[in-house]
Amino acid sequence: MKKTKRMIRNLIAFILLIILTFYILLKGQDIKDIFKILQGVKIQYIVIAILCMCIYILCDATNTRRTLKTLNEKTTLLKNIKYTLIGFFFSGITPAASGGQPMQIYYMYKEKISVANSTLALLINLSCTQIVTISIALISVMFNYKYLSTTLAIFFVIGISLNACALTLLLVAIFSKRLTNKLINLLIKIMEKLRIKNIEEKKEKLENEISAYQNSSEYIKDNKFVILKTLLTTYIQFISFYSISYWIYCSFGLSGYNFIQILSIQSMLYATVSGIPLPGAVGVTEGGFIEIFKSILPQNMISSAILLNRGISFYLLMAFSGIVVLINTFRRKNVEKS
Repeated sequence: MKKTKRMIRNLIAFILLIILTFYILLKGQDIKDIFKILQGVKIQYIVIAILCMCIYILCDATNTRRTLKTLNEKTTLLKNIKYTLIGFFFSGITPAASGGQPMQIYYMYKEKISVANSTLALLINLSCTQIVTISIALISVMFNYKYLSTTLAIFFVIGISLNACALTLLLVAIFSKRLTNKLINLLIKIMEKLRIKNIEEKKEKLENEISAYQNSSEYIKDNKFVILKTLLTTYIQFISFYSISYWIYCSFGLSGYNFIQILSIQSMLYATVSGIPLPGAVGVTEGGFIEIFKSILPQNMISSAILLNRGISFYLLMAFSGIVVLINTFRRKNVEKS
């Protein structure tokens, strides 16, 4: 019940944040003009943008499935697409995307996938995401720094720094036995001070999970090609994701900026807002989009471009993944009852 209430609170806060964002965004705008512009977009480019978002999801699911299969877990691509959508939804409604991976692990556990193996698979995914985000953004900023205002430049540095710190912690968590053992001891001390019941039983269970996790980690280290393939797939994933802005740009019949230019500018925006701990980076992404694309898009088209861009790359998928979460929750409850 507590988890459900917390999720409902997060969801309400997320919806209110969206309402506030679009109120500010559309304030003083003629809604008729915005819809008139939207009606004139070239549909074929919108379809390509949606397909790019599908590739983004498919790549993430492929990465998780590959690692789980390497660790001898029985799983399918369709199930991993479901886990990806569940992760996307809970990441979207929680600050700093903190709820995504824990909920993915929970749903995998309910489908008989080891917590140690699912944790490792998601940590590898997350590490590759950080590497790709940082590397593309740093290369992009060397050629496109002029599009960053002073404020955006500061947030860009903060975003890259936080991503780099997160990457360091992830790599340590994956490969450092010493640190994980220290974490176990710290958790046990905290449980003792809190006088938690059945502490020995919990300690044994925790040690077994960590031991299984470390064994899986050793196995992955002996299969470095799996990590390399995951990294390459993640590059494809984020190139597809960043390219959505280019296809939206083309849908308005605009020219002058090529695929690489728009993609690299979008990668800088993503790195800039990724360090801000708001659910789904709602508000800051829209504001950053206006700031960074104001010299690329005509003034009368920028609101329409935001609606399309964020609609395809975030809000549409949030709605779809929310439906997936509801279906799975009800299905799981029915199974438990029977």
